[in-house]
Parts: sequence; C-alpha cells; structure tokens
Amino acid sequence: MVYAIGFALFALGITASVALHECGHMWTAQATGMKVRRYFIGFGPKIFSWRRGETEYGLKALPLGGFCDIAGMTALDELEPEDLDRAMYRQATWKRLLVMSGGILMNFLIGYILIVILAVGWGLPRFDQPPETQLGKLGCVSDMTADQKLLDCTGTGPAQSAGLQQGDKVTKVNDVPIKTWKEFRAETEKQTGPFTYTFERDGKTMTAPVTPKMAVVYPEKNGTPKTVAKVGVGQDFYGPVQYNVLSAIPAAGAFTGQIAARTVESLAQMPSKVVDLWHAVTGGTRDPETPVSVYGASKIGGETAEHGLWSMFILTLASLNFFLGAFNLLPLLPLDGGHMAVVIYEKLRNVFRNRKGLPAGAPVDYLKLLPATYVVVVLGGAYMILTLVADIVNPVKLFP
Repeated sequence: MVYAIGFALFALGITASVALHECGHMWTAQATGMKVRRYFIGFGPKIFSWRRGETEYGLKALPLGGFCDIAGMTALDELEPEDLDRAMYRQATWKRLLVMSGGILMNFLIGYILIVILAVGWGLPRFDQPPETQLGKLGCVSDMTADQKLLDCTGTGPAQSAGLQQGDKVTKVNDVPIKTWKEFRAETEKQTGPFTYTFERDGKTMTAPVTPKMAVVYPEKNGTPKTVAKVGVGQDFYGPVQYNVLSAIPAAGAFTGQIAARTVESLAQMPSKVVDLWHAVTGGTRDPETPVSVYGASKIGGETAEHGLWSMFILTLASLNFFLGAFNLLPLLPLDGGHMAVVIYEKLRNVFRNRKGLPAGAPVDYLKLLPATYVVVVLGGAYMILTLVADIVNPVKLFP
C-alpha cells in the first residue's frame, strides 16, 4: 500500500511540475500583454474545461504533459484581426525570451523549493563522500529475519577482531581487486573460511587475515534465506547536513549549483546511454545511471516511500525538475530552447541588417524548420520508448 501511495504521489508530482512549467509560460505571457488562448493539462480528448477572461482552461484524457496556447507564437498562427498587435512573434525580443524561458525558470524554482524543504526537514546529502570501499562502523555479526531486519548481537565481529578500523579502504579481497561496495560484499560473502583483506590506512598498504562468521540473510523480503560469510562491517558515508529555515536558503542555492553541474553531465551522456538501455532491454544488467521514464521515476518514488526514505523521494523529484528545465534549454525545436534560439537569431540578423541600412527581416519561416523538428521528435520519441521498455522489463533497482 505504501508503495502504491508513493508511486501515485510521485506521478502526481511530475504532473504538477509539468502543469507549473506551462504556468510559467502562461503567467509571463499574460504579464507582458500577450493573449493566452488555451491552457490545458494532458493531451487527447477533452474531459472538461472552463473559460476565465480570454483563456480557456481544461483537462484532457492523456496525462502525458500539457500545453499553453499563446496567440501568434509563430507567424504561421491564424489570428483574429484584433489580436494581431498582441501576437507573440511581433513582440520585443526580451518579452519573447522571457515567455519562452518562463517554464524553464519555473522548473528550476520548483527544484530549489524542494531542496529548501529537504534541507530543513531531513538535511542535504553530501557529494564529497568517502571512497566507496572505505569501512564504516565495525561491530558484531547477526542473522537476518524474513522481513530483512537484523537480530541483536553483542561483542566484536571478525573484521574488528582482525584489527581493521573505521576509515580503512579495502582494495582487495583474497587478491581479487574491488572498486565498489557491491563487489566488496559479493567477494566477502562467497568466502567459506579464513581469507585476507588488502587495505590502505594512512597512505600505507596493509593486509589482515579474517575468519568470517556464517550468517543467515534474506536477499529478498520474505524470500528464500541463504547462509553467507559476514565480517561485521558497514560502508562509511557522511550523513546529511540539516539547516534551519534561514540557513537553508543559501545552502539550497549552493546545493542546486552542484546538482546543475551533474545535470549537465547527464545531458551530455544521454546519447551514449542508448547502448546501455538496449543492453538492459535485451537481458543485460541495468546500469542505475541510465535515464528513466516517467513510469520508472514513479516506480523509484514508490520504492523510496516504501522504505520510508522520503528525503530521497523529494531529492528525486527535485532532480527531475532540474533535468526538465535543463533539457528544455537545448536549442532544438520543438523544445523551449529551440524557440529561444530562433528569437535570438532574428534579433542578431536584424541588428546586422539595420547596420547596413536595411529594414528588419521577416519572421523565421517555421515550415522550413519542420524537417529538423520532425527528426528531433522522432529521435526523442524513440528514446522515450526505449527508456520505458527498459523500465518495464529491467527496471532500475535502488534496493536489493
């Protein structure tokens, strides 16, 4: 039930983000004197609508986005004679850029507000985490119950008895090099007797023989138990830093900058992720760094809610808003960034024409840009379908 609630809440959060993105366009258009003819959430058949002033508001059957119909967005739009002077393509450059960036700015604002909430309610996670195979707290070894809870235990564990300390960075398990905590755990759990850890401490490479203790674990909740080798260690990490309302405002700004850098990296890697997505669809291991669809993101939202990790729920939704905003900045039609590129081109062209004593040129003919637009739509649609299929047949798994 908690999973279903989390899934629905995250899907609702995505829908609200899209709705507010379109509100960003609508409000800036109305504020600059343009006419907004329609504002709808969803596509397809109309469920209901109402009119307020000169704008029709409504909801459509397919919750796959939304749109804001601004009169005269391009010179191809059919306009009533009385609306000609208010046509968007005839407005000043700054007004057109403000309206086209309104949705993007709204996504960034939503993400920032969510980060402030996270900072006050749960704390901001740190990106400067220790090496992945660095040991954290050491203790005793206990068996696991069917609901994946550890039983109480006392005394020291095998790793602590062998002289290992918190902060040691393990590099090998029985001469097998490791780089991730997953590899460390897998190599440790397969041991059947005494083995050796190679680790780094204070810049020196050291070794320690360890005799593991066999323990019962449940890889899946209420699933089939199995007995594996355990040594009583956890992964080291730096916990989140919590703020009050006033200190959260600048802290969220700095954190947003860090997310922005990671978002740009993710956008740059999107083309290369096609191979990884196809590998996942055809039965390979799903890379957790591959993009996810709306369904996949909602599934992650449901899983984080099920595990009580509402901080991760909020961070994921905030990250999604930053990604949507950055993605829409790409100078490709039909994205907002594509329309902004056209506006900037028209402005620069007219500046050079005016310097030569020529009148301003005609608005860009969007019909000539249709082939490039279709290419973006087709490729983008295919990417979305591939991502959705991967999320259905081989979803990203945050939890074992």
